[in-house]
Amino acid sequence: MGRKVLLIEDEANIAEAIRFLLAREGWQVEVHADGTDAVDVIRASAPDLVILDVMLPGKSGMDVLQELRANGPMRSLPVLMLTARGQSRDREMAEQAGASRFMTKPFSNAEVLTAVRDLVAGAARP
Repeated sequence: MGRKVLLIEDEANIAEAIRFLLAREGWQVEVHADGTDAVDVIRASAPDLVILDVMLPGKSGMDVLQELRANGPMRSLPVLMLTARGQSRDREMAEQAGASRFMTKPFSNAEVLTAVRDLVAGAARP
């Protein structure tokens, strides 16, 4: 089972909370805060899962996700989208762009852990 997560989140307090939570559970967590070069960072990091905020400086999480899904090797990479805006339109856009799961802030620690475990377990199945 994969144990490496790349968290792309520009709000430092949220990034640190998720990093701490996942690291405590044994995950290796890398944090990045800018959408501009996010796809390059994902490619270089080769994570088992990406947690991606919708609103990022430089390039939106939706744009990053669309670019990932257009890229052969990263097309099936599990992506958990985070957003502060919980409107159904945002969820629909994320699903259409290829998000594996969508989570609205604020969320509980248990929600994050369950989503990460489920997405990585699902990706490991043939």
